[in-house]
Amino acid sequence: MVECTNIDGCRKQLNAPPTVSETKLNFLKSYKRPIPSIYNSVLQELLVQQHLMRYKRTYQYDAVFALGFVTVYEQLMEGYPNSEDRDAIFQAYIRALKEDPEQYRSDAKKLEEWARAQTANSLIEFSTREGEVETILKDISERALSKGNFSYSRFFAIGLFRLLELANATEPTVLEKLCAALNINKRSVDRDLDVYRNLLSKLVQAKELLKEYVDREKKKREERSGSQKANEAITKCTGDFRSVTFKL
Repeated sequence: MVECTNIDGCRKQLNAPPTVSETKLNFLKSYKRPIPSIYNSVLQELLVQQHLMRYKRTYQYDAVFALGFVTVYEQLMEGYPNSEDRDAIFQAYIRALKEDPEQYRSDAKKLEEWARAQTANSLIEFSTREGEVETILKDISERALSKGNFSYSRFFAIGLFRLLELANATEPTVLEKLCAALNINKRSVDRDLDVYRNLLSKLVQAKELLKEYVDREKKKREERSGSQKANEAITKCTGDFRSVTFKL
């Protein structure tokens, strides 16, 4: 038997999951540039929530969960000053959770393309048809029914609703039937979608306030710059005037 000489060593031997602090530190190590507080505060909160989901005993990655997270991320980071930074933050975030950011993007895109070609009926009747996405949904349904290695989450609910949005099938009855087909509790989905909508509303308000602040500061800088340039012009003119030699 190998003796543990420190806490980290013992945790590794026991195959214990990382702590929330370790996940947050992984993110900070991977993306070292400052993030505006309006984005960073929400990102950090999401990272903590997703860490707890990720390391639940029953957690198993699936494409609907990925679509839900990608949807939330895109909504949150909409309007971020730099698109390259936005992608780099996404990469760092997912890698901090020891998952594959490319898989998240790829699976989300796959489900989005599939959903755009669906109707309300074809969504609900996925179990009667063959296809890559249909197989994914069947697997989720089976796992949710057995309650063994399926862990419902808010991101899953958002991914589910995103499928309905893209299929133009957002009627409550369609959501109810899809939840039943997937063996998911609709009341939980409704609750989490309400939380999501509330978050989006707050984000919109916060971004509007931020834009107003940035615009005000920009205007102040322009006014200060204009005033400074005017003063410099006057000073230069005065200097030029003083340097003139008058001949009598």
